[in-house]
Amino acid sequence: MSATLGVLLHELEPRWSMMMVERLDSVAAESSNGWNNAGTGHTALAELNYTPQTSSGAIDIAKAVRINEDFQVSRQFWAWAVSRGILKQPRSFINTTPHMSFVWGDENTRFLKNRYTALQTNALFQRMKYSESHDEIAQWVPLMMEGRDPRQKVAATWSPLGTDVNFGEITRQYVRYLSSQSNFNLLLNSNVQTIARNADGTWRVTLEDTQSRVQTRQVDARFVFVGAGGGSLPLLQESGIPEAREYGGFPVGGSFLVADNCDITSRHFAKAYGKASVGSPPMSVPHLDTRILDGKKAILFGPFATFSTKFLKNGSYSDLLASTRMNNIVPMVRVGLSEFSLIKYLAGQLTLSDANRLRALQEYLPLARQEDWRLWQAGQRVQIIKRDKAKGGVLKLGTEIVCSKDGSIAGLLGASPGASTAAPIMLSLLEKAFQGKFRTPAWQAKIHKIVPGYGTQLSLNPDKARESLSKTSEILQLCAPPVRGSTELEVPEVRAVFSNARERRVEPVH
Repeated sequence: MSATLGVLLHELEPRWSMMMVERLDSVAAESSNGWNNAGTGHTALAELNYTPQTSSGAIDIAKAVRINEDFQVSRQFWAWAVSRGILKQPRSFINTTPHMSFVWGDENTRFLKNRYTALQTNALFQRMKYSESHDEIAQWVPLMMEGRDPRQKVAATWSPLGTDVNFGEITRQYVRYLSSQSNFNLLLNSNVQTIARNADGTWRVTLEDTQSRVQTRQVDARFVFVGAGGGSLPLLQESGIPEAREYGGFPVGGSFLVADNCDITSRHFAKAYGKASVGSPPMSVPHLDTRILDGKKAILFGPFATFSTKFLKNGSYSDLLASTRMNNIVPMVRVGLSEFSLIKYLAGQLTLSDANRLRALQEYLPLARQEDWRLWQAGQRVQIIKRDKAKGGVLKLGTEIVCSKDGSIAGLLGASPGASTAAPIMLSLLEKAFQGKFRTPAWQAKIHKIVPGYGTQLSLNPDKARESLSKTSEILQLCAPPVRGSTELEVPEVRAVFSNARERRVEPVH
């Protein structure tokens, strides 16, 4: 988020000076790191929790459409960054990966079919396929059907428009670009001690060295963005802005089973999402993911919920206690009492054995063997708890911008869809924090140059949706065929295929 905002601000106001402060010894080593998140380009093509069933039995697709629209903004932003040389070698950070939903049983099959039918009314989802045939699904994901009871009722949707994204690589390339600018300063191994308001309305940020714990400097800034992942809430609270008093946070970690055996990675190429267990948080929807990280393919399954009082993987065990204040303790208790199913789910997850996790995996890969998989601890996420007049407190889903009334400090709380929608979220933040500039002709012209479709609902404009998908697919090199049969990503060969396709004017396969 911070790197995205930095690139946007540099383009809009190239003379402004910026400083980025990072606790660790490198950027993108925490939540953005490719191994600390699922790497899904969230478009709601597969994620069933984005299309809830109403009390009348209808499927509500509003959230799915909004998330897909937001991802198209991110695609356009990344494509612009590639065309400008800010991002290099698209296949190092984004790759075509089919997105699937996969369910079993009569009730879940009915739900998925109704979901498919509802989504087909929207231009952004019309290339999706639906099947209840074991043979057809086996053509999409052979490993998921091998050894499965032929009498089991299953259903799946499959879309070729999905992507796997290495958000850590995007972040590193953004920061590398910003660091090449004379008015940008990156401070590593630097921890924010305090954030205090100056008499003139600016902010004084006091920093310390993370290793020596010695105060290093004080920085005055007209605008501060807190993009610290799970660590954002304590920093916003430190600033003293009243808007931060509305929130509490509850940390939830996740672990994944990982396989990088070529026999497995060469025969599964999709992100296959299932249905979440009752009471589980949205981030715990089970999925079997093809990942391409640092040029190699791996398969991840999970997540399995873990618990730590840390707000960051590299955080402190005192994070939860330190963020609990008099103004948010009541909402947190109320949510704890009302979300008993969530607490029960977390308790059950914490007692899982290796055999339990293998059985969960075998629901998706019936012939999975323990020796082919290892357990990996992913990043920490902090579920937002917000004060509510009627209920005392509610568990908030998704991401939420917290901005001071005068727009001089802002931060981001929440999790999924998170990084997938960084570009539209940061554009929304600019609108909140820089109201006087955002609507000016100069900023609007630059924004529409960066994101040509900004403000356009592609879901209501099928022709523009196809144009946007085709153009960004070409720039991001998403028209190349999927890499199969190897754990190594054969970039030169793929580039040649892409180049020949353009020379022959072949219609891209998105």
